[in-house]
This record gives sequence, C-alpha cells and structure tokens, in this order.
Amino acid sequence: MNSELRQDIVSGDWIVIAPQRTKKKKPAQLLKKEKRIKTPIKNCPFENPQKSGNKEPIFVYKNRGNWEIQVIENKYPAFIHRNVCAETFHHGPYPITEAVGHHEIIITKNHYKNFPHLNKKTANLVFQVFQNRYKTLAKDSCVSYISTFHNWGPKAGASIYHPHYQIIAIPVVPPDISHSLDGSAQFYQKNKKCVHCVMIDWEKKYKKRIIYENKGAIVFTPFVSREPFELRVFPKKHLPYFESASSDELRSIVDALQAALIKVERRLKDPDYNFFIHTSPVKNKKKYGHYHWHIEILPKISISAGFELGTGIEITAVDPDEAAKILK
Repeated sequence: MNSELRQDIVSGDWIVIAPQRTKKKKPAQLLKKEKRIKTPIKNCPFENPQKSGNKEPIFVYKNRGNWEIQVIENKYPAFIHRNVCAETFHHGPYPITEAVGHHEIIITKNHYKNFPHLNKKTANLVFQVFQNRYKTLAKDSCVSYISTFHNWGPKAGASIYHPHYQIIAIPVVPPDISHSLDGSAQFYQKNKKCVHCVMIDWEKKYKKRIIYENKGAIVFTPFVSREPFELRVFPKKHLPYFESASSDELRSIVDALQAALIKVERRLKDPDYNFFIHTSPVKNKKKYGHYHWHIEILPKISISAGFELGTGIEITAVDPDEAAKILK
C-alpha cells in the first residue's frame, strides 16, 4: 500500500497513513517490551491516601469494611475550585482566563490491578463513579466542560504507578472537543445523520477494523488513525451525553473497554496508554443532539517529530486494517 492522506470526517484534520515507513519491518516489530516499574506498596501514596497527606475523601465506596474506591481532590491540581467563576482579562494582546475548576482523582484499592484486570463489579463501579461525579460537577455554573481520563504508565503521563483516574472540570470548551463538535454539526446539517453513527455503520459493513463488539458497544481501529493502534469505543445507541448513559449501556461500554485494553496489553507488548471520554459540553444541552459520546484509546507507540509538530498532520506508520489484524 502506498502512503495516503486521509481526512477525518469529524474534525476535518488530515493525517498520513504511511505503511512504507515500516517496509523493512513488520508492524509488530515496532513494538518494544519495556518493563514498567512497580512502586512498592509501602512507598505508594495511594495505599492510604489520607495518611499520605490528602484531604478526607469526597466519596468512598466500601467493601467488607475497607474502601474499594475513593475520590479525592488532587493534591497538586491543575484547576483550583473557588466560590466564584473564572475571570477573563488580557496581558497585552493575550486573553487570559483563570484556571478555576475542579481536579479530582478516583483511586481503586488494588495496587496491581489496572482497569482491564478489575473484576466486572469494580470496573462497572468505576464508571458509575465517573458518571456520578460528572453529574455533581456539572451543577457548578462556572464549568463548561468535564474531562474524564486515565493515564497508564509513565509515557502516558502517570507519575504514580497505583491505578487511578482523573476528572477535571474547566471553564472553557477545549479546542479538540470544539473541532469534533463543529465537524459533527456540519456533517449533520449536510447529511441529516450523526457522523459517528455513519462511521459505526461503515465499520460493521466493512468488517475488517472491528476488534470487539457486544450488544451495546463496538470497538474498532479508525480509518483515520492519528496514532498506530488507536482505538475507539462507541455505544451503539446514539447518545450525545456520557452522563445520560443507562446502567446497561455503561456495562456494555465497560465490557468493551476492558476487552480492548486486554488486547492492547497482550498483542502490543503491554504499552503505556491513555484513554479518555469525549462527550458534549455541560452547557447548552439542546445544541449538541448531533454528537455521539465515545472513548478513545491511544497506546504510546510512536513519537511526534518535526513534520507532525510543524504541520499538525500526524504520520501513522501502521495501516488501521493491519493494526486490527494484530489486535484481533
């Protein structure tokens, strides 16, 4: 296959699929097994968060007298909560908005079990906590967007080994989300269809890029993949808002996400990765009926270099079809 420029039908961004760059190697040979350093339990600040200097938990789920999940304020927050909304001002020509918001950490008890290895009950509970905290933070009239994500491994930005997840509520809608929302709206205006539903229907018809599917969710390598082995997890039902997903829908998503991450771990030599939820903004709910919330998984396989940084066009050295074969 020759290199191709492909345009994302949601964001409008261009990427390059360039399998020729791995001509001398098979895609699987690009994967490097790197031993992830496990912090000893005795030195882990999340084994006993309060003993390590954190405030009392915002929320605790207990199991047999001990905590299984707790939500705490981030000790070193990127966004700090105040009782007033962020002010916007200027420094010369530069607009500035104060970093006012919320920054929370969700910690699971087991030091060694990251998300794909949690039992089903705990994994589903993690997403219920995501949803409950989202609904609570969304009541803050100063918040415009809520980002929920997981960094696994140092290359993905995790400074602590113990599995944990983060929720950050901010006073602006992030640019990547804005591009996705605008692209989804334009596609709907032109075609009277949800762009993500169209993508799902095409993947089901094409069949080659789906790596997992259940009754309520589907996982595939996107035709326009920004990174090698990128994955998307979609609820099959059209839903603009993560917080509106039912318990059954969340269970389907959790099952699909765990299955996808197990494949990433086993087939790609256990790389570091990020997963995050893309959902509609908190405000102007009636405006985003065209959108379709989902989860994106980005294994840390490649590094952006001069062309990517200089143009904003990512080069992906693994064809998504080939990536799906390896993951399946």
